[in-house]
This record gives sequence, C-alpha cells and structure tokens, in this order.
Amino acid sequence: MTLVKFNNGLKNNSNPFFNDVFDSILNDRFISDKLTNRIPAVNIAETENDFQIELATPGLKKEDFKINLDKNVLTVSAEKKAEENTESKKFSKREYNYHSFTRSFTLPDSTDHTKIEADYTDGVLKLTIAKREEAKFQSREIAVK
Repeated sequence: MTLVKFNNGLKNNSNPFFNDVFDSILNDRFISDKLTNRIPAVNIAETENDFQIELATPGLKKEDFKINLDKNVLTVSAEKKAEENTESKKFSKREYNYHSFTRSFTLPDSTDHTKIEADYTDGVLKLTIAKREEAKFQSREIAVK
C-alpha cells in the first residue's frame, strides 16, 4: 500500500514560499508559547441529580483556588504564588503554566445554590452542583388510551 500526498503538502495555496514563511513563524517557540491558551480546559456534564464541572489544572494546590457564587454566576479563579526554586530549570517547552486565571459559568435556574461541592484531586478541580428536587429527571410510564 502506498500513501499518496495530495497538493504536494500545500494548504490551498499555489505559492509554497508563502506557506513556509508562515509555518516557520507560527511554529516558532517564542511566539507559540505566548499564544498558548492560558486558561484550563473544562468538561461540563449533567447527571440525573447534579451538574459536574471539571477543570484541568495541573501544578496548582487547593489553596490556590478561589470559588465564588454571585447570583447565578459561578466563578473559579486561581493565582499561583511564585515559589522560590533553588534549582534553576530551563524549560524547552512549557504547555501548562497557570499563574492566574478566571473562568465563569452561568448556572441554570434548576441548580441548588446551597449544595455546591469542590474537590481537587490529581490536577483536576471537580465542582458538583446539585439540582433542585423539582428539576431532577422524572420518568414515568404513559398509558395509551
């Protein structure tokens, strides 16, 4: 089996020099490090009884987080204190580096604001927001007449 490369590797452009110049600029370590997303990735899930928000925040401690609720807006922020490092490190690539960030989530009216829990384990901050009793999924069988 032979792999065939279409367009000679060009990205919808007839001038290969144009692509090479921009690829080298955009793949430059200095620029790409500055453009790297500096907010944690998030997963949001809904179960029968609650909503779950998970933020990937490696390298932080429980004490670094601040979680606030203002009306229906849940705000998660973190600020990492600068640590004195006795051994100097020179990173060749650094993809997770959260000195500070803020993420806000608008909660639906079906949430119970008095039952919000936070747990930080293995670099993942997990927020569990309970649903009000009347908002929980209710299943029933419907009779055919």
